[in-house]
Amino acid sequence: MRGEATVLHADLDAFYASVEQRDAPQLRGRPVIVGGGVVLAASYEAKAFGIRTAMGGRRARELCPQAIVVPPRMDAYAAASRQVFDIFRDTTPLVEGLSIDEAFLEVGGLRRLAGEPEQVAARLRERVRAEAGLAISVGVARTKFLAKVASAVSKPDGLLVVPPDREREFLLPLPVERLWGVGAVTAEKLRRLGIRTVGQLAELEEASAERLLGRAAGAHLHALARLRDPRPVETARRRSSIGSQRALGAARRRSPEELDVILSQIVDRLARRLRDGDRVCRTVVLRLRFGDYAKATRSQSLGPATDRTGVILGVARRLLAECAPEISARGLTLIGVSLAQLGRASEQQPELPIDWDDGARLDTVLDAVRDRFGAAAVSRGTQVGRDAGWSTPVLPEHE
Repeated sequence: MRGEATVLHADLDAFYASVEQRDAPQLRGRPVIVGGGVVLAASYEAKAFGIRTAMGGRRARELCPQAIVVPPRMDAYAAASRQVFDIFRDTTPLVEGLSIDEAFLEVGGLRRLAGEPEQVAARLRERVRAEAGLAISVGVARTKFLAKVASAVSKPDGLLVVPPDREREFLLPLPVERLWGVGAVTAEKLRRLGIRTVGQLAELEEASAERLLGRAAGAHLHALARLRDPRPVETARRRSSIGSQRALGAARRRSPEELDVILSQIVDRLARRLRDGDRVCRTVVLRLRFGDYAKATRSQSLGPATDRTGVILGVARRLLAECAPEISARGLTLIGVSLAQLGRASEQQPELPIDWDDGARLDTVLDAVRDRFGAAAVSRGTQVGRDAGWSTPVLPEHE
C-alpha cells in the first residue's frame, strides 16, 4: 500500500449551477436552481436555504422564493467538463474520471517536475479557475477514499491535505455518511444501532459489520472505516454502463402512453449511443423515483448481447409494466434507463439461426438519416407530435 499522500480527488463545486453563474454574470452571488420540476443542481447561495439535489421544484421554491430557476444546458456542461479534464490530463497522465465533474489524479511521480502533491493541487485549482472560470475543491491523501472525503470536507472551493500520520485523526470523528457507499438508508440503519461516526463503525469486528449491513456492504464499509483502500488510480478503465434519465417534475397521474413515449425516447438515444460506439449490452436497468422520493430499480439480463433498439425497448417496457401499480399509487418524478455489461459489438458471435429481421435494418436506416439531417429529422411513430423534453446523464447525486 502506498505510504505517501499522492492521490488527488478534484471535484467541481455545484457544477451545473456554477456554469450558469459563470456564463450569466447577473446570476453570480444569487441563489440559482438548475431544473424546474426537480432540482438538478443548486448554487451554494441556494443550498444555504436548504435546497438540495433531487428535491422537488415546488418545495425548493417554498424554501427560497427568490431563487432563480434556469433550464439545464447539457451541452454547456459537457463542454466545461471537457475543458477541465484537459487541464487534469495536462497535469498528469494518470487521471481516472468518476463523472462529468470529478476525477482522481495520481501525482506522486511529479515531484522533480512540479513539486509536492499539495503544490500540484494548488496550481491545478488556479488553472481551473483561470482557464475554465470554475471553482474546484481538491483533497490530497494516501488513498482514493480519503482523498474523496477530503475534497468533500474542503468544499466549497477548498484544498485539504490528509497526511498519512493524521488519517485516523481526520477520518474517525466524521459522521458515517462520509463513507463512500453510505446513503440515507444505510446511515439511518447505523444510527438506529447507535453508530453515528466512522470511528464507532471501525470499532466493530468485521463479522459484526457484515451481519448488520450484509456481507459485501459490511466488509466494504468496515475496510474503509479502518483505512483500508488499496485501489490504485485507474486510467484505462472501460466504461461498464451507459444511462440516461428524465426528470418529470411534480408527481401527477401520467397515462401509460405518455410514459411509453418518454421511455422510448430514452431507449432510442441510448441504443444509438451503443451503435455509435460499436458496443452491445447484456443487461437493461430501469430506475424510477416516486412522488415520495423513494426509488426503485428493476433489471433484466438479455440472452445474446444486443444493440437493437427494439429488443432493449421491449425489455424496458416489461420492467416498467411490472412497476405500474406502484406508479399509479405513488406517482412518478423520474424515469431512467441504464444499459450495463457492455461489450464490443465486433467481438460478438451471432447466434444461430440468425434473424435478419431483428430490427437491425430499421436502426441502420434511422441512424443514417439522423447522421445526415440531425437527431430530430426522424422519429418513431409513438413519438410523433410529442415533446422530447430533455434527458440528463445518470450521475452521482453528490453535487
